[in-house]
Amino acid sequence: MDDIQLQRLVEKISLKYFGAPFQHKASFNQRLRTTGGRYLLQTGNIEINKKYFDVYGEKELIGIIKHELCHYHLHQNKMGYHHKDRDFKQLAQKVGAPRFCTPLPSKYLSKKTVQIHRYQCQTCKYIYNRKRRVNTDRFVCGKCRGKLLKLEK
Repeated sequence: MDDIQLQRLVEKISLKYFGAPFQHKASFNQRLRTTGGRYLLQTGNIEINKKYFDVYGEKELIGIIKHELCHYHLHQNKMGYHHKDRDFKQLAQKVGAPRFCTPLPSKYLSKKTVQIHRYQCQTCKYIYNRKRRVNTDRFVCGKCRGKLLKLEK
């Protein structure tokens, strides 16, 4: 499925379940990681995570679209569009939109590898593990104020 087919599907679902047209843009966003989709308040557009379609198929995709269209139509009509609002909960239940999408399997979630920087105090031999680099000319050991030395891997 591409963006044009997604746009048509969103417009069709909007008319069928909400009785109102979707007049903005719907597209896939490859950068979404932890969410199935999002409604953008400033533009009125909807972005969908393509991984959900690839893994779970069209049924899950339709649920995500319904959920995002709840945000869209409520916001356009100046009603409560947040998850906590009564208007949102009632509309989501009425159209059968899920409150949350099914979590993706862990193999589809990208794990960012964090490099650990190791430093050792030359005086007390204490080893520091840090996610960020430390300027050894400027910083000293917090225990004895000795000079720090960067350890190789």
